Amino acid sequence: MMTTRKNLLKTMLMSILTAGTMMSFTACSNDDEVIMEVNDNAQSRKSPNATVERTVLVYLAGKNNLSGSLLTNLEQMKTGSKGIGNNTLLAFVRRDKQGEQPWLARISNGELTDSVSLDDMGIGTGNMQACNPELMEQVLKYAFNHYPAKEYGLVLGGHSTGWLIQQEPDNTRAFGVDNGDGYAYSSRNQRWINVPTIAQVLERVPHLKFIFADCCNFMCLETMYELRNVTDYIIGSPAEIPAEGAPYDQIMPAMFEKNTFCTSIIDIYYRTQNGNLPLSAVKTSAIDQLASATRYALDIVQAKIGNGYADTQGLIHYGYSSSSVQFHHEYNLFYDAGDFFRSQLSASDYQLWKLALDEAVVEKRFAKQWRTCMTWSYTYSDFEMTEEKYHGVSMYIPQDPTTEYGKYYVRNNEDIKQLKWYQSVW
Repeated sequence: MMTTRKNLLKTMLMSILTAGTMMSFTACSNDDEVIMEVNDNAQSRKSPNATVERTVLVYLAGKNNLSGSLLTNLEQMKTGSKGIGNNTLLAFVRRDKQGEQPWLARISNGELTDSVSLDDMGIGTGNMQACNPELMEQVLKYAFNHYPAKEYGLVLGGHSTGWLIQQEPDNTRAFGVDNGDGYAYSSRNQRWINVPTIAQVLERVPHLKFIFADCCNFMCLETMYELRNVTDYIIGSPAEIPAEGAPYDQIMPAMFEKNTFCTSIIDIYYRTQNGNLPLSAVKTSAIDQLASATRYALDIVQAKIGNGYADTQGLIHYGYSSSSVQFHHEYNLFYDAGDFFRSQLSASDYQLWKLALDEAVVEKRFAKQWRTCMTWSYTYSDFEMTEEKYHGVSMYIPQDPTTEYGKYYVRNNEDIKQLKWYQSVW
């Protein structure tokens, strides 16, 4: 039985590699020209009259402790906008300023222009939180309808906790966090938006060329799988990122490159962090094949461990782990997907699985250290970070609930079941 399964896996992955080689000649190419039709279904249609090559919307969910960085980000975008050519740069801004509505503006030739509030956009102001899915959808529809282009990009700026699902009472989940009418970083006022909900919003707007996640822990396979049908590429980090975010003055022109935007965005971000930030870019058309390969690989792992839990000691992870009570032990779950399989599979089985991973992860940059808000230290001490072990994306591994921090793992072991990735591979 094991030999039959391995042969099937090998045959499947070799077919993936062959198909991937053929597809590589068209990676990052311009596909259909689309513009949104404003109706209940938000259908896309061919638009031969669209003259703008690309519209990119930077969605800044900043009514939280990142609010102070937003003005710096905007000034950087003004500088970066001078080099974007025949393209449109938009910024949606929700910051921690009393009495201010969120607003949308075009940034062109170093200036903010066409600035509109929610009232100006005709969007109800009953719930102005950036993480309100109804608000997010209406903003995206307004932006892409009023600034049509042949293709679209989206930048998500704010906090993020990867695939994690929002729950009471902690609410420390998913993307954005908007403190509402409150000014304290407290669960009473906070609202996050889960990645599956983001996917539902994006299904109702034009298909995206890319999502650049300028937020922490976004590059996990669970998130990639949820978003695989709404964008061609996802760019970001599996780890925590600097509070100030990307260097928008330098990176903005790269977001409008026709074919090389993945490489350029990552190269610039990596360079400005002096190599101290792991980064990657994923081609979503390869995610389904990677899920199939992962499902077969997990069959092998589970046959080995039986009803137990895989040993994760010493594996690369992107959430801090410590015995100190000040740290969030529930975050010690973003394990490097490839490091896990490298440790669990035979060399040949690991290489077969990695064929599928390499089709999906089209760019990656290795870092030995990076900043983490749990310690404000660059270096993790409980694993060795090497270029060979780094694979660019994380993955949740079910944890033993009988351990010291089992109460967190009980919840995470259940929450993960809501994700389509888990339903597909486990």
